[in-house]
Amino acid sequence: MRIGWFFLIIFMCIAIIVSCNSNVFVIKEPKAEKLHWFIPDGMRADPFVFDVFSWAEDGKLPNIKKLMDQGSYGYSIPTFPTHTPTNFATLLTGAYPKVHGVADGPMHIEGFPLSKPSVAGFSSKARKIPAVWSLFEEMEKEVVLLSVPGSTPPELQSGKIIRGRWGGWGADFHSLIFESKSKQEQNLGRGKRLFFLGYELTNFIESAESILWGEEVKVYSPSLDLRLDIHGAKMYAKIIDTSDDDAINYDYVAFSKDKERVSVVLGEGQWSDWIPITFIWKDQEINTFIKLHVIKLESDGFFRIRVVVDNLNDFIVQPRTVSDDIHHEIGPMVDFVDNFPPQLIYYDEDKNTFLDELGLSFDWHTQAVDAVYALYDPDVFIHDIYSPNQMLTSRWWMGYIDPSSERYDDISGEERELLWQEVKDMYLKLDGIVGKAIENVGDNTLIVLSSDHGATPLNVWVRLNNLFAEKGWLKYSWNEATHEPIIDYENSQVIYLKMDNVYINPNGLGPNWVRGKGEAYENLREEVRESLNELEYEHIKVVDGVFNWEDVDEFLDLPKERVGNLVIANKAGFGWNEELSKDGKIFTVPLKTGYKQAIFANTTEGMWTPFIISGPGIRKGYKLKEPIQHVDQLPTILSAMDIALPSHVQGNTLTQILI
Repeated sequence: MRIGWFFLIIFMCIAIIVSCNSNVFVIKEPKAEKLHWFIPDGMRADPFVFDVFSWAEDGKLPNIKKLMDQGSYGYSIPTFPTHTPTNFATLLTGAYPKVHGVADGPMHIEGFPLSKPSVAGFSSKARKIPAVWSLFEEMEKEVVLLSVPGSTPPELQSGKIIRGRWGGWGADFHSLIFESKSKQEQNLGRGKRLFFLGYELTNFIESAESILWGEEVKVYSPSLDLRLDIHGAKMYAKIIDTSDDDAINYDYVAFSKDKERVSVVLGEGQWSDWIPITFIWKDQEINTFIKLHVIKLESDGFFRIRVVVDNLNDFIVQPRTVSDDIHHEIGPMVDFVDNFPPQLIYYDEDKNTFLDELGLSFDWHTQAVDAVYALYDPDVFIHDIYSPNQMLTSRWWMGYIDPSSERYDDISGEERELLWQEVKDMYLKLDGIVGKAIENVGDNTLIVLSSDHGATPLNVWVRLNNLFAEKGWLKYSWNEATHEPIIDYENSQVIYLKMDNVYINPNGLGPNWVRGKGEAYENLREEVRESLNELEYEHIKVVDGVFNWEDVDEFLDLPKERVGNLVIANKAGFGWNEELSKDGKIFTVPLKTGYKQAIFANTTEGMWTPFIISGPGIRKGYKLKEPIQHVDQLPTILSAMDIALPSHVQGNTLTQILI
């Protein structure tokens, strides 16, 4: 017995010595075999305003507090241009954009027209190197990806993909708004289109003369009839007056799919249940669902109607059976609130609609964690929700809760407290999703919480193309029917395109763009650079950096072949805006109050995000002393799982948190 105790003591001493790390003696733990990585889009975390770790310590985020206690945590800094596709690619490859190739969402390359993107940054095809899920699949791990940018078109062969966002793949139907025709249509211009280029997110329609339906509702004024075209399907509506007051006082909207039977009657602020509907996509019938909502209804018949579309169907998942599986478990999908560009910012009533839809999104994603583990028991589950970004870059919050905003003092302290409560409620919902992960994973699983970027206040839009038009470098006409500009690329020499690129050629930018060369080109580029550097708003320089395309791989870690002739960064508080306007104003105050693109994140704490990692082999209760870079997250995760790093990984393993 004494001999047994002797050998046990010797064994423990050896284990302690071998496992020595940073002068802390611990017993070596087994490596994690599974991974749950939650990457909510736009989850800001910083030491000064969005002090998420202090909120957790104070008991306001109990599940995040559990991860902190059981793991290591700190702040992480995104890569330029602080945009979703760039930083998801960085997180999921452990490489900078100059290696993975995703410089932005819309990217342009020589030899193609500038009128539309040549490379779509949200597509998996934009990446030059594989994402980490390909590595996991090679290791025969069961992988599930939920709403992850860059995951479609699918690269996985046997894993599950549930609606990769905006990858240009599958039957991707967007939620819509229908509104009375008004001057608002002129104000939106291209802002009513998905990514300013595609499908109309807000449709301005006129009412028609009332006709009888098979099933009538009692009214006291002539009804106003509408036809809503929802991705090719028809929904009919009547604006009705149900008040017997001898006055025109429209107060409800009746909806019908066939003019025979009333589906639902809604007043302002009310929502329908899910209503079955059929869309046609590439000659395929898609049976799906919509949810109707009356955002605004005035007594004279002015209407604003929201149609939330089920984001889940057989043609936006892989394999196709996943759609039925998930529908059976938790019902139709509300992936995220609002759209891009945001539509729910124009009327006071939009805020309540936003909050309602935000709740639907979080309810679905919270339930989805249970559903995914119950159905598939994955080895690797990577999960994104876009709604935090939508809240922090919308109209209603960031500008009034961050003291660095010029609008901070526009409201009272009591009003600000209410806005903070709404934002912190959203963070509590994020905490709830983290709690579901903790409930579902086993002891052999790493849980990681991180994000692609934060958000900062937006005080002023800088309409660079109005500047370039004023200089005579950009030529365009105006389409009075659509309220949109028509760019004359062949006779234009300079244009700004999202999110941080200026394209220059003294001989014209079309029909296909080439970079230009020679003395005239260099002189024009220098003149553009000087104009940008001289740009001031109320004696404040708005440009934080201007870089030649030849130098961006060295100074910004961007791929040279996928940027413009100049790459520009804006000072926090300002935002580049691509849209031309009839008034030609260069500086305008936007409705939205939050922003994130083309900002140097190293010096702007509002762009920082959380990084929390918990599980086997991770030091417990340890706070990182300095912020890390996004590229450091993946090598740390793989090292914690005892997986060799791919050759393209550029980040550093955080050895101080590994035991």
